[in-house]
Amino acid sequence: MKSETGFDHDLYRLFPTHHPRPEGEVEELEKIWANPKGWGLLTVVNNNYVGFFYVATAFLFFLLAGILALGMRVQLAAPLLEVLPQDTYNQFFTMHGTVMMFLFAVPMVEALGVMLLPQMLAARDLPFPRLSAFAFWAYFVGGLSFFASLFVGLAPEGGWFMYPPLTSIAFSPEINADFWLLGIGFIEISAIAGAIEIIVGVLRTRAPGMTLDRMPMFAWAMLVFAVMIIVAFPSVILCTLLLEMERAFNWPFFDPTRGGDPLLWQHLFWFFGHPEVYIIFLPAAGLMSMMVATVARTPLVGYRLNVLALVATGFISFGVWAHHMFSTGMPRVSTGYFSAASMAVSLPAGIQVFCWIATLAAGKIRWSTPALFVVGSIVVFTMGGLTGVMVGMVPFDWQVHDSYFIVAHLHYVLIGGMVFPMFAAFYYWNGMTSKNALSERLGRWIFWLMFTGLHITFLPMHLTGFMGMPRRVYTYLPGRGFDTLNLISTVGAFVLATGVLLFLIDLARRFRFTTDEDAGNVYGGGTLEWLPTGMYSTRSIPLVRSRQPLWDDPDIGDDVAEGRYFLPNSATGLRETLITSPINAEPQYLQLMPGPSAWPFAAAVFTASFFLSLTVQGYLFASLSGVIAVFCTLRWLWETDRPIDQKTADIGAGITVPIAITGPSSHGWWALNTLMVVMGMIGLMAVFGYFYLFGIHPEVWIAPPPLWQTIAIMALLALALLAAWGSRKTLALHEPGSFAGQRPWLLAAIASLLLAGALYWDVTSWQAAGLDPVATGHGAIVSALMALQGQTVVTALIMAGYLGYRSGRGLVLAPTNVTLDIVARFIGYVALQGLAFACVTRLFAGG
Repeated sequence: MKSETGFDHDLYRLFPTHHPRPEGEVEELEKIWANPKGWGLLTVVNNNYVGFFYVATAFLFFLLAGILALGMRVQLAAPLLEVLPQDTYNQFFTMHGTVMMFLFAVPMVEALGVMLLPQMLAARDLPFPRLSAFAFWAYFVGGLSFFASLFVGLAPEGGWFMYPPLTSIAFSPEINADFWLLGIGFIEISAIAGAIEIIVGVLRTRAPGMTLDRMPMFAWAMLVFAVMIIVAFPSVILCTLLLEMERAFNWPFFDPTRGGDPLLWQHLFWFFGHPEVYIIFLPAAGLMSMMVATVARTPLVGYRLNVLALVATGFISFGVWAHHMFSTGMPRVSTGYFSAASMAVSLPAGIQVFCWIATLAAGKIRWSTPALFVVGSIVVFTMGGLTGVMVGMVPFDWQVHDSYFIVAHLHYVLIGGMVFPMFAAFYYWNGMTSKNALSERLGRWIFWLMFTGLHITFLPMHLTGFMGMPRRVYTYLPGRGFDTLNLISTVGAFVLATGVLLFLIDLARRFRFTTDEDAGNVYGGGTLEWLPTGMYSTRSIPLVRSRQPLWDDPDIGDDVAEGRYFLPNSATGLRETLITSPINAEPQYLQLMPGPSAWPFAAAVFTASFFLSLTVQGYLFASLSGVIAVFCTLRWLWETDRPIDQKTADIGAGITVPIAITGPSSHGWWALNTLMVVMGMIGLMAVFGYFYLFGIHPEVWIAPPPLWQTIAIMALLALALLAAWGSRKTLALHEPGSFAGQRPWLLAAIASLLLAGALYWDVTSWQAAGLDPVATGHGAIVSALMALQGQTVVTALIMAGYLGYRSGRGLVLAPTNVTLDIVARFIGYVALQGLAFACVTRLFAGG
């Protein structure tokens, strides 16, 4: 019986076979997947190492942000203290919030995904290991450089949300704000790179038989998490670019005296900022769902209901962004809608909590350290969720907005919804990466210190908020009832910190990183990450028949270790993984995986150098760094589209699949489409900004250029789209395996030149019409749209040149070619984006 993709399900009955595998297969896999040592570790791309580096770095930022919090609590322990000067305190609370939200919370859950997902899915690795390495090194170098600004007095001091006009050049003339704007924008690019990797990995590298209905809950959570990132994070990238352009070029996006509006920043920022809370919570909820089942020794109650709750949370959260803006004077209809949405988003989170409680009630709890953190997380997160419902009601929010009640609510949600699940996961999955398990006895002390310290610290803040203590103040007057409550909170912070310190001591005593002889499945989990693994993940890729394979088939580990399933050896002599269909996980083709390389590391370093140089206005060095970063990126990509003579591979039991295909079935097609969604969201939010400013200040809008110029520009863009389409179609005119000639890349080059010509005409015609980006918000936002189009046009020109060089080397082969497919479709996207921007700015204008 064959499925829609042509895979014969009857072949599944051939597994497992009990014929002995040939000798030397394991040794060959170990040799192929071996990682370099010493300084060569900078070049590793395997998820075991990159994931571990990622987790360790994110935890380092957690500790650094915690130290800043302790400094703040010491300053607030009593009224009128002078432990921290006001400017230093402002930098401390800005860096604390920024590091926790941008450098710890999101990177930590993304890091856990990079480390755990390949094992959970029984894949050799995620499909773009060099992209994972680039994302990590960009985050590592950029994050540490950003944090180092604190030591030279250049850290930002406008809050982790950086509201203008406080952060405009008039009120923040130093480069402190620029460090935040360029640094955070760059770090978000790293997060988006990781999200693309996770989406394609979850959908396309699952073990055969692991249908969507059999995926681990963490994989579902990471899929929703990654989709939310590619939809939400472009908004914060855009608003940081707009504010940096306002600061650098005096373009008045947020200046109401020239047709801008500071509330535009809040709309753009909170479109990212509120989903950000759920972006952090959902992966932790996925971890919780998996650990709850193991702690209770029973399958998760309401698996499908949990999946629906994850998807619903991700969807509804994008309709709640103005939940943070009730006190800005929005119309009553708007506040009513966002208040209702705030109530609605709590329902799917409540469903997950009740499913966890039902699972714990249905099973028999073994009170281990992960169990304590799991139950503690449910208690704390529920308390934070209840206060979240309270601040979702507009009259109540008016009373407590920007008070310490909000500080208490935020920390209960984030610590209960993310930090406690993280510590539970550290204990639960420690056996995958360490030779020794962490101490259960010390773990109980750690939990109770953290649980107690949390309540001592943040429970009194509800009262200080009710009593009128505002957020973000470095001191307060005596005799207002704040003294005792603040002292209690400070004591609680040190109790909480003592628990974290004990955890560090336990790590130093017990943790020993390893990729083979690890502590193993200490708590008896039932999912695939507990199969015997090496650097190549599982010895063979198993057939999955249930949600808890290790519980339902106790012999599966032995069968996998003996190579009785898919891909028991290297079919090509290279690193490989199996690409399966997105719905039913049916084998489709064999992907060749790139090995260790220094180019992703170099690309990340010079990309970070580019952004940091812009911060200090070192434009020449920034230009040089940017050129080197582009070269390093192209050099790393050069090796990934490598033609080989072998066209098919036997993956076991006589099943033959093709190698390295293109088109809608390829993982590269999925990755590029995901990237285009990111770019489309940046463009969509910019168009939102255009219409928002038009609605606020239509009086500064000028008449657009003549209609005939608009038609001519659109004609050029349409021709570029047609040429890009034609460059892909020319491959079909050649024999399979033959060189496609120069026509494909020439058509791509013509398309990119047409894009450049249309952009040049667009810019000059607006200048002739009198558009001035410094004079009005209209000029600024239209110029920003043209600048966005310019960035993509430059990228298209570089890609066309790269394709031409590969064509000159005879590497563009028929009937399919990954590089040509990606370049042509990207150029087509740029043409469509140009058409959309031209329609908006020229057909919907003032005058």
